[in-house]
Amino acid sequence: MRIRLALPHEAEECWNVRNIAIREGCKPSYSATVLEAWTPENMPENYRTVIEENPFFVVDLPDVGLVATGYLDLSCGSVEAVFTLPDYFGQGWASLIIETIKHEALQRGLKELTLSSTPNAQTFYEQHGFVFIRENSCPSKLAQTDLRCMDMSLKLEP
Repeated sequence: MRIRLALPHEAEECWNVRNIAIREGCKPSYSATVLEAWTPENMPENYRTVIEENPFFVVDLPDVGLVATGYLDLSCGSVEAVFTLPDYFGQGWASLIIETIKHEALQRGLKELTLSSTPNAQTFYEQHGFVFIRENSCPSKLAQTDLRCMDMSLKLEP
């Protein structure tokens, strides 16, 4: 197992992890129509830019490939795109991504992390110290609707 920074040429593989994870993990939270619209096969080109401009981490398993992703959005200090392939749910890969992002944020001098969680992932983030702030409605251009989300934050301690 290896956690490392994603490479720009892996953007499509990261996008695939995202889509598969959303389609399976978010079934309890969103309708099939929303999930389908939110996970198009064609990756937006700005996704590659996100990988190039932010510390975007992947879990890379030998003989398997990428099984989990997540990144620290440097523009606003938020945790984004924490996704795990369904066959690897519950094996600690997303936890490893979160801990790596926390470490990266501390190294960069950040004092707080924020995120907008899907309802199904709220408990996971709470287990990692994030505190629920409020339920919100997050606009999604891809889903073409507002998505129910949970705004959360975490005070970082060295």
